[in-house]
Amino acid sequence: MSPVFCYDGAIVENSLAAYLERIGVLKPGRVLDAFAAIDRADFVPEELRASAYVDEPLLIGSGQTISQPYVVAFMLNLLDPEPGEKIMDIGAGSGWQTALLAHIVGEEGKVFALERIPELCEFGRSNVSKYNFTKKGIVEWFCQDATKGLRQRAPFDKTIAAAALDGEIPQAWKDQLNAYGKMVVPIDASVWLFHKQKDGTFHETEFPGFAFVPFLKDEDRN
Repeated sequence: MSPVFCYDGAIVENSLAAYLERIGVLKPGRVLDAFAAIDRADFVPEELRASAYVDEPLLIGSGQTISQPYVVAFMLNLLDPEPGEKIMDIGAGSGWQTALLAHIVGEEGKVFALERIPELCEFGRSNVSKYNFTKKGIVEWFCQDATKGLRQRAPFDKTIAAAALDGEIPQAWKDQLNAYGKMVVPIDASVWLFHKQKDGTFHETEFPGFAFVPFLKDEDRN
């Protein structure tokens, strides 16, 4: 029998895919399949593995978290990643979202993971290596500030960020996105979906009511 855990009086099974489908945040498809294939327990500190299937963020060190499964599912559903796409993953942290994306884009796609905190960059890289995505060339890691994006690997079909900006999106992220590309980015307490048009403008949709760790730049270091 699969292990289960209790959260706010409700049972949460270790199959996050089944749970996320049951609560309605995901429908059958590529994103749901990725949650079934990639085990969140492989991306949390050893002492927190028993809590890996609970629907809440968990601390992974350096004041950062592995995001709540509901939030990751919601954002990936908006992003709608597809096989063969090039995706920039900003604030890769534990590597869980990176691995979910890598599973979806497959061997014809690429995921470029950026993480500014060196310890977390190594933690995430090590976690993703459990699935051989780096060895297969699907995932490439960059331990650096993401403010200027990743010009040497641009353009991207899609971009996603895991930490909240406190204002405007960096211009580099906009410039490095393909026409008709999508970008899902937290700003303050909202998730925003940006859809780039052929003329370089963006169609914007806001989804309020979320909480994220703040996006940090090199200049924010103490």
